[in-house]
Amino acid sequence: MSEVRALIVDDSSVMRKIVERSLRQAGLESLVVFEAGSGVEGLEILKSREVDLILSDINMPSMDGLEFVRQLRSQQLAPEVPVVMITTESSEEHVRQAIEAGAKGYIRKPFTADQVKQRVLPLLSTV
Repeated sequence: MSEVRALIVDDSSVMRKIVERSLRQAGLESLVVFEAGSGVEGLEILKSREVDLILSDINMPSMDGLEFVRQLRSQQLAPEVPVVMITTESSEEHVRQAIEAGAKGYIRKPFTADQVKQRVLPLLSTV
């Protein structure tokens, strides 16, 4: 697989690093990561960078992951890029709404590299 550029959107810098490490452990050694601490930051990054994959937390201040996906799609930023939501058990309804808004899948916290491999790598088959 060629180089993969991923945008990780999460208000926790620790969680962003965990997601990055899980992607690498899942087999994406040639990975370039862009990080955003909110949906607003994520949208700004996408205005100047091309990415192959977006992983976004649902629960964030200023702009949650659900609104991020809605804005991403309405602004036609990265229209063909798969978005994977990162969720907690309690946000099942949010996951459904995110899928309806255009997300391609989700992973539930806490997650393993194997779960990332199963749920995320198939979305990159065209990269």
